[in-house]
Amino acid sequence: MKIRVEIERITKLTRLTVLLLLFTIGFAVIGFIDPSLLFSEKVDLENWKPKNVTTDLTGHENASLIKMGYDIMTRSPELIGPLAEKEEMRYAGNMLTCQSCHLEAGTKPGSGSFVGVANRFPQFRGRENKIGTLAERIDGCMERSMNGRKIPHESLEIKAMLAYMEWLSEDVPEEKEAYYKGYSKIELPEVAANPELGKAVYEQHCQSCHMADGHGQKGGDGLYVYPPLWGEHSFNHGAGMHRVITAAEFIKSNMPYLLASKENPVLSDEEAYHVAAYINSFERPQKSNPEADFPEKKLKPVSTPYGPWVDQFSAEQHKYGPFQPIMAWYEKELGIKKSK
Repeated sequence: MKIRVEIERITKLTRLTVLLLLFTIGFAVIGFIDPSLLFSEKVDLENWKPKNVTTDLTGHENASLIKMGYDIMTRSPELIGPLAEKEEMRYAGNMLTCQSCHLEAGTKPGSGSFVGVANRFPQFRGRENKIGTLAERIDGCMERSMNGRKIPHESLEIKAMLAYMEWLSEDVPEEKEAYYKGYSKIELPEVAANPELGKAVYEQHCQSCHMADGHGQKGGDGLYVYPPLWGEHSFNHGAGMHRVITAAEFIKSNMPYLLASKENPVLSDEEAYHVAAYINSFERPQKSNPEADFPEKKLKPVSTPYGPWVDQFSAEQHKYGPFQPIMAWYEKELGIKKSK
């Protein structure tokens, strides 16, 4: 008797479970529940890491193209720069690699990482005042950070760079995509960035790698291990890194290299701010036709160090700040809230 009662109880529970499952699937079918939530594997966010060319490319149908893209990012001067064997392949005008800014081949958080970047394009950019593609974003890097010229979009090189970025953007958890995006924000000091204060920070934390003259250090292969921060082989004055706020955000999460991270920065916001001013106080290549940037001038970042601007603040204040008064003017007069 007890056995029969137990069997009936189990049968009822089984029927109830099946009914609940069918009910849930039914709601998923008509759109009340996301079906992927029913069957998706749980991602271990704590231990999740970006893909690695060395370990994760085996068997991929685009492995060779992706690897070529990785090589371009890490050996840019040899493949698309001054050291390229064929003159027509010398698109970059300096000796930086793409990973001079996009650290660890674009996989380090807080350094303009490529992780998830392909998922954000096409996107509107004020610098061109239009919706642009990821290939067009690469154009901007080539003309500014690399102080060179655009690579034709039909070329194998662009296709390889895009393949690498797209590969790093596949299957990225939403939380991780947000974490890797862009640079870390800083609390802007309400004073002008001071190159003299920055010099002391530079001498203590940066000089051992980038040298007293800011010209960096090369390895045995002739490529920079620590890139030049000013001078003929650094980024030109049209690059985003020539803006004090952008440079400070990058520095905060990443410098000194191998010591600082997004979670555990070494420098304070104020130190990063002042050392960014010091680095950008030196001469560097000049981009041609900078006045054509930001066709809609009111969209220009307040820290853009070259005019024209729609406001009446000085070139000195646009370069070094304080930036809060400029931001306040844009919000009051034009209804535009700016953070950099």
